[in-house]
Amino acid sequence: MPEKELVFGHKNPDTDAVSAAIAYSYLQNKLGYNTEAVALGEPNLETKFVYDHFDVKFPRVISAIDGEVKKVMLVDHNERQQSVSDIDTVEVTHVVDHHRIANFETDLPLYYRAEPLGCVSTIVWKMYNESEVEIPEKIAAIMASSIISDTLLLKSPTTTDEDRDALKDLSKIAGIDYETYGLEMLKAGTNLDSKSTQELIDMDAKSFDMNGTSVRVAQVNTVDVDDTLKREADFVKDIKAENADNGYNLFVLLITNILTSDTTGVVIGDDDAISKFETALNTKVEDNKAALPGVVSRKKQVVPPLNEQF
Repeated sequence: MPEKELVFGHKNPDTDAVSAAIAYSYLQNKLGYNTEAVALGEPNLETKFVYDHFDVKFPRVISAIDGEVKKVMLVDHNERQQSVSDIDTVEVTHVVDHHRIANFETDLPLYYRAEPLGCVSTIVWKMYNESEVEIPEKIAAIMASSIISDTLLLKSPTTTDEDRDALKDLSKIAGIDYETYGLEMLKAGTNLDSKSTQELIDMDAKSFDMNGTSVRVAQVNTVDVDDTLKREADFVKDIKAENADNGYNLFVLLITNILTSDTTGVVIGDDDAISKFETALNTKVEDNKAALPGVVSRKKQVVPPLNEQF
């Protein structure tokens, strides 16, 4: 049997990071590899709903490789600050991603597949078709859920025709009405009352090195931005503490209304970094907040213009 490899998505995993890892691991095992899908964190509210709904076991959670394996496969990320803490101690043999490529290099050749699609699970769906491997019903269900999550039910500007085709096909395999189920799923992820503000700013957050500037961008989805902002003072306090503890020059919390496809940003950081944020997003930060109408995608609408400014 081949040497075991772990497959995982990014830290603070969302639905796609976990589900793509499970789907890719299953595919690779069918193709002769020996892999296990793991997660770099506990499920968020939305992901927990998905896995409970389809009775799928959430993968084993790890924070480090700790010498368990010598090789790993990455999905839904490539930047090392978003990966497992000791990523430098292992060989990365495969990457499947839909983000920018940054802070990533390897000593040995590898399989690298990156496509500018709305969801990594869409890429994995294409790989199943190319390999002529049948997708199990439950894996199809969590892959469909990933596309719903990453594209906000096909409303995000990151959505492509391939994402639409993948969602229709996977929903058929899973036996779900993706429009009815998708809205229920997205709303399940907006029940934020049970989470502390600290948990919310860490729940779906990614760090970026932008030309030497440390930028942290977190996102939460809601159906009532004003209700979420009732805890604004606590958000600001926790974000300032995160900046001080981790050396972030800019922290942006995106509070996105999934019904209107608009976002309010809570923005804390150095004066120069905030000024660049205002220019990049064509907005003004007043009392730590910025209006971002029509913005729903961190990957396509926030990170690229910020990166350009820095």
